[in-house]
Amino acid sequence: MIDPLTTLSSDLENLPRDVRVTQLRHLVETLRMADEIAVKGYLITSSELADLMDVNASAVTSRGDNWVWRNWVVSRVRREGNQILWQLERVD
Repeated sequence: MIDPLTTLSSDLENLPRDVRVTQLRHLVETLRMADEIAVKGYLITSSELADLMDVNASAVTSRGDNWVWRNWVVSRVRREGNQILWQLERVD
């Protein structure tokens, strides 16, 4: 049976170096944005958090009220109208 994660990793390794570096730059920018959101105490919606994490919004809301993503604890703070608001807190 073919492992999709191994295949994906292998495919990424076969990309040209400049493409991999560009993807890494994008990742670092994403992590910087997450840090700024956490430091400044901004609340973000489920769809904004999903965009930040590069997942579907349903993947965010199905994780529960508190969970860890990379270097941040993600907490469901409150609901405003039909929007769930989330807060990021940096963990080291």
